[in-house]
Amino acid sequence: MRKFTFKGGVHLEENKLTKDEPIKKLDYPSLFVIPLLQHIGKPAKPVVNKNDKVLRFQIIAEKEGMISANIHSPVSGKVIDIKKYITCSGEKVESIFIENDGEYKSFEYEKIDPQKVNSKKLLERIAEAGIVGLGGACFPTHVKLSPPHKIDTFIVNACECEPYLTVDHRLLLERTDELIEGIEIVLKILNIKKAIIGIEDNKIDAYEKLSEKLPKNIEIALLKTKYPQGGEKQLIKAILDREVPPGGVPYEVGVVVHNVGTVLAIRDAVYEGKTLVERVFTASGYVRKAGNYIAPIGMKLKDIISQLGGIPEFINKIVIGGPMMGVAISSLEVPFTKSVTGILFLENLKKEEYECIRCSRCVDICPMNLLPTEIYRKVKKKDYINLKNLYPEDCIECGSCSYVCPSKIELIQYIKLAKILAK
Repeated sequence: MRKFTFKGGVHLEENKLTKDEPIKKLDYPSLFVIPLLQHIGKPAKPVVNKNDKVLRFQIIAEKEGMISANIHSPVSGKVIDIKKYITCSGEKVESIFIENDGEYKSFEYEKIDPQKVNSKKLLERIAEAGIVGLGGACFPTHVKLSPPHKIDTFIVNACECEPYLTVDHRLLLERTDELIEGIEIVLKILNIKKAIIGIEDNKIDAYEKLSEKLPKNIEIALLKTKYPQGGEKQLIKAILDREVPPGGVPYEVGVVVHNVGTVLAIRDAVYEGKTLVERVFTASGYVRKAGNYIAPIGMKLKDIISQLGGIPEFINKIVIGGPMMGVAISSLEVPFTKSVTGILFLENLKKEEYECIRCSRCVDICPMNLLPTEIYRKVKKKDYINLKNLYPEDCIECGSCSYVCPSKIELIQYIKLAKILAK
């Protein structure tokens, strides 16, 4: 059996502790805080006012500008405030506060048979539903499905290469038929025939189930388990041997990539008329009820944690996302958003940083063929002119360089700074 891979990368402890835990739904709280910027691009513009009554799935903020996304209410209830509020990123964002009335009355959208409408209608529905990339990047999906270049291949990213995270694995097992329906919708929109599901070899049960059910126009590529195999550019290189140019994007080589959750959100918007008001995530690490869950957008993290049985006192680091690319939060008052793939409860062990020993490990494993240690030196020396020649903007921020550094230098932080300084 052929297994695909890419140059560089690292082999991490997987810690897929929750891979056998079925997805469960969390109870809804009494108060929701819904940020109007949960995506790449411009914030959505409120279309409701304080004291307005709203329904579940109802639009409460419209996308503004070319790259933006609609925001919807996860519950029926009353708008009690609209003001700036802190998010997981630490940024204060205009947010709508909704009081849950406990009735869960829904705004009804038309259910669509994708065989009976054109691709324009399907795209309109996806935009209307506020769907964004659910792998963490949150790029508006309707924009990504309207590329200016000719596309010949659609890749479903089922790698889920970050340690701990297991929701995509569970979705592959629990919603196999719906995933295929979602893929067919995307193929119709892109006007192409071919799709490939890229899946790592640590999900053999999902690979086998998909292999039994996939139609002939949807292939499956088994990839070696290695981080960051789930990076778009690494996935395209491994499966198709196409190289996305520096500073480029996948459509330039004829490819569109979406992750499993995004494809299912597309399917649910079309077939069931659902807008994006909830998402799946993994709760793992030192938490009493580790598992895979569905939570509504706007639920405060403290309300989520209370349903997970609480956390031990020694926990001093809570990470949103995966341990490699996620962000640590400083408050449990922040709301759950479209970008949250995981909530990890970890023990933060302080590491002493030493001088670089020029071992070149970071260079050897960089999946983008960059020179992390040289970027680090240029930042330290404030050599901003030569910094540009090292292309820090091509870094995908996977964190592999920091992970392998024997001197415990947080190289990724220097590269993030370099991206700003090199502009």
